[in-house]
Amino acid sequence: MNAVPTIVILAAFLIGLAFGAIDLLSGFCLTSGLRNWWTKGDGVLVRSFALALAVAIAGTQGLAAAGLVDLGQSIYLQPSFSAALILFGGLLFGYGMVAANACVSRALVLLGRGNLRSLVVVGIVGVTAQMTLKGLIAPARLAFLHWSQSTLSIVSLPDLLSAHGLDTLPARLAATVLIGGALLIFALTHAPFRRSYGQIAAGVAIGLLIPAGWFATGYLGADPFNPAPVTSLTFVAPSADSVQYVMFSTGTSLSFGVAVVAGVVLGSFATALITRRFAWEGYGSAQHMLRSIGGAVLMGSGGAMAYGCTIGQGLSGLSTLAFPSMVAATGILLGAAAALRSPVRINALANAQP
Repeated sequence: MNAVPTIVILAAFLIGLAFGAIDLLSGFCLTSGLRNWWTKGDGVLVRSFALALAVAIAGTQGLAAAGLVDLGQSIYLQPSFSAALILFGGLLFGYGMVAANACVSRALVLLGRGNLRSLVVVGIVGVTAQMTLKGLIAPARLAFLHWSQSTLSIVSLPDLLSAHGLDTLPARLAATVLIGGALLIFALTHAPFRRSYGQIAAGVAIGLLIPAGWFATGYLGADPFNPAPVTSLTFVAPSADSVQYVMFSTGTSLSFGVAVVAGVVLGSFATALITRRFAWEGYGSAQHMLRSIGGAVLMGSGGAMAYGCTIGQGLSGLSTLAFPSMVAATGILLGAAAALRSPVRINALANAQP
């Protein structure tokens, strides 16, 4: 593997620092947002996520329209994919993040704050994802992928609009306005959210980190002799890579994802110290630990199958307006809905902490 340019690693670390600090201060989390919305009627956090997605789409599509980043090189816009595998992976991830009471990005943030439960979650997500990508579960995943994958010439909403007569730039603009506008309407027509200035700021800031990631890898890393993989924020595969890097760093080089993971934990840690939020926390019972471990296993394997998490597919993937990312996001939402409506969930998570 070629070494990623130093400037890309530095940018990744800074983006991770910003994400960790913003997330810790705001509580930005799709898992908490969906739980509050569907069980308590509080839609503020989920609208912060919607605003972040709108900003991410606008920024990412703007970079592509300006010719600064070739999104077609990303994993999300590859013509061959398995919708069935991605949907199944999304379902597992969505259910798992509710069981673990935090998605992977939030677990990394809580780890920086001293939450040892998150250390267990992140470690198991990393190991299980590696097993699914390259280890014991990989043959079954690859067999399912080869059996169910298809190759399409149209893999994104801008492609679809272009196929119906629009030129490339107008198609990209129309798709951005259509999806981004709907998300903005959903977020800003909610009066409690409009009064939540901190959540508005967090949504905008997190949303801007997505095009920042694309710019770092797709523009700063666009070395013809040593190009960086074109990607943005995602946390399942990078968690697996981080575990591997910690264990076998000799002779290997840092990747964008590993640098982001390190930045998130350190950004959260520094912010927790400054704001006096740092506190060691552990499991209150064996049942809580087992539920958390089970959720982490589902997130690791499901995220690997779905090519991402609530951030990787829910923000970075959807910012490309890719159809596979829409399938993954649908699976995550359905999986979360199933977990949140489970009678077991009601008893187990009523007073649980992430």
